[in-house]
Amino acid sequence: MTTLWGLPDFDAHEEVHFITDEASGLRAIVAMHSTHLGPAAGGCRFWHYPEDGKALTDALRLSRGMSYKNAMAGLPLGGGKAVILAGEDKNKTPAMLAAFGRAVEGLSGRYVTAEDVGINVADMTEVSRQTRHVAGLPVAQGAVGGDPGPHTSLGVFLGIKAAVRRALGKDSLDGLHVALQGAGSVAGGVAMHAAAEGARLSIADVDGPRAQKLADATGATVVDPAEIMTVEADVFSPNALGAILTETSIAALRTPIVAGGANNQLAIPADGERLKQRGILYAPDYVINAGGIINVSTEYLRDGDASVVRRRIEGIPERLERIWVESEASGRDPAAVADAMARQLIGRG
Repeated sequence: MTTLWGLPDFDAHEEVHFITDEASGLRAIVAMHSTHLGPAAGGCRFWHYPEDGKALTDALRLSRGMSYKNAMAGLPLGGGKAVILAGEDKNKTPAMLAAFGRAVEGLSGRYVTAEDVGINVADMTEVSRQTRHVAGLPVAQGAVGGDPGPHTSLGVFLGIKAAVRRALGKDSLDGLHVALQGAGSVAGGVAMHAAAEGARLSIADVDGPRAQKLADATGATVVDPAEIMTVEADVFSPNALGAILTETSIAALRTPIVAGGANNQLAIPADGERLKQRGILYAPDYVINAGGIINVSTEYLRDGDASVVRRRIEGIPERLERIWVESEASGRDPAAVADAMARQLIGRG
């Protein structure tokens, strides 16, 4: 029988908590990968999983990604993640969120939660009624905190521009073709930034009306979700769910750059080398998509204002460039280089 310690995605996680509250129907997992640099920080995902094992895999992979993301962003935080297992009806109640908040409070500050897929600012407000170990709460216009999506979008956009400079020798997206997978909060922000700079966009999302709405706002073309990864483009930007870069999908890519905000884009570590072998420049996901956690961590730690958040997000291109330079010098793919750098920072080098 396989134990938790024997699972492929278990990576010396410090704590994994399985939470059940029968009164509210809450079933959740909180995974804390590392607290070497500070409390384990990472959002809460509300998602319907076809089987419980996939929820555990998600929590383990996402929490490890948060350790790396926070370390590479220079934040005094470890890495954690929570997943709430939604029913098929995806019914989310205040009682369920309150129970989750009590569970977070019971961890005594070792885990700090925030928004992720399926969770919004209003949900975090409900959670905050039970615990102070929460970020991403409503704030005044222009203040630190609130919805992390726009800040993630900005970082991804700046990262795309850095990749375009390195791979294509261009300082602007004007006239370039960007294929966006996803039309949610992060993808929407990236699309608006890119369109404003003159990029031509193709957009795909499983929610057709949402994709069309974003396309109407940006002058983009809507593409079938099954075809977006084979569109010929200057940049492929994955901004939906993870594990989409596989041996098969990488072979079908028609782009010199992959740069987007989705977490855990590589299905397995070897896929980073596959991208490199094809001559495709890859922006490691947890480096390029750190804008959201930079914003909410600044809120939670109370160590800066909006200008500080902006300055920290503007450091993302420099961090990507360091990774690409090391990749070129060492012959290792950018994902492997980033992982090695992050593990060194969390004391696991």
